[in-house]
Order: sequence, then structure tokens, then C-alpha cells
Amino acid sequence: MSVLDLSKLPFPQNNLRSFLDTVCETHEFDFAAYAGMDPVTRTVHGFVNYPDEWQTRYVKQGFQQKDPTLITASRSVAPVDWQRLRSENSFQTVFRAAHDFGIAEQGLTIPVRGPLGDVGLFSVTRKCSDREWSLLKTEILADLQIAAVHLHDHVLTTSTLNQKLTHPSLSTRETEILQWIAAGKSQQDVGDILSISNRTVEVHLRSSRSKLAALTTPQAVGRAIGLGLIYPI
Repeated sequence: MSVLDLSKLPFPQNNLRSFLDTVCETHEFDFAAYAGMDPVTRTVHGFVNYPDEWQTRYVKQGFQQKDPTLITASRSVAPVDWQRLRSENSFQTVFRAAHDFGIAEQGLTIPVRGPLGDVGLFSVTRKCSDREWSLLKTEILADLQIAAVHLHDHVLTTSTLNQKLTHPSLSTRETEILQWIAAGKSQQDVGDILSISNRTVEVHLRSSRSKLAALTTPQAVGRAIGLGLIYPI
């Protein structure tokens, strides 16, 4: 596969680096990265805010072909905490080298799967204790899933796949429910507001996730916002 560095492209693609910087500033991460795999053009595309020297070393050593944080997440439907990978030799190989550039072993990679076999992987890392990491991850995981979908969908609109994608059409009730979820309401809250049962709310959310090719409700919210179907609060 060829590798395309999106940060070298002209606007609007190159503003994605600033989005990573904002995520890091907001949640006090050290670094963040996005890697995507396009099954049509057979390219790996991505951008990171790691030091330039590490990016050069990473590609030169071919780490993208052996990095377990990417390989494991590309096969997963759930976020991958790097702690579970520490015992693997490939993890030690990559992160012994990364340590020289100030990159910690504490991190998380969130996979995003699109409707046409496209996969996006959003990673964040921070130097901290296991306990501090566990607390932080629990607190902001939903926000990171939405950010992952935003990144992947934004990149996807610049690719060959965009010509084949169809924009999903949500029903009025599905849109209404997702908008309330985006506003921070629970399923029970939404049911009370709309005078419908919690089960009915879940049925509409399940349908929305299916139409939006989202694995989770936060991903569905992120994708709906990205498509302009609902609005951020």
C-alpha cells in the first residue's frame, strides 16, 4: 500500500492537524494521530501531531506495517487500550523507539468503520499512571468516539469513496432523538421529553446507527453532525 500524508495537502485537508492539536489541548493529551485505509485506492492516509523526526523514523522503519496499536484496532469494533498490548514484542519494538521522541506507552486507538469497507483509526496518548489513565479514559471516551467519526468522515469526503457514498435519510423521529442525545440527554430523558417509551427510543437509535453505519450511539451522533442532519449543542 502507498502512504498519503494528508498534512501535505492544500486547504481544507491540512486543517485536520489543527483539529488534533485542539483535541490534545482540550483533554491534555501529549499527541494524537489518525490513520485511514481506503479499500478502493489501496492507500493508507493519515496525519499526526507527533514530532517530525518520529514521523520520519516511523515510516523509514516500516512501523505502520507492524504497529500493534493499528493492527489490533483495525480488526476490532471497540476502542483498544494500549495497556493490553504491552506484552507483545512488536509493541515493545515500536515503543522503545518512540520513547526517544517523548511518546508514552499509555494510549488508546478508536476504530471507525464505514459502509464501504473503509476503516479509520484515531489514536491519543498521554504520559501518566495507569490509574490516572483509567479515570481519564472513562470520562472522555464518548467525546473521543465522536471526534474519531468527525475525522474519518471529513477525510472520506476527499477520497474516491465519496463518489460511491449515499447520504442516509433519517426519519423525523430519528433526527429528533439524535438531536436530544447530542444535547446530553439520556435515553430515559428523551423518552420523557417525547412521551414515548425507553424501548421505542432504543428502536429508533438502533435504526439510526444502522442507517449511519455507526457502531455506537456516540458515533451515530458524530456522523449525523458531520452530515448536517443534526447540530452540535
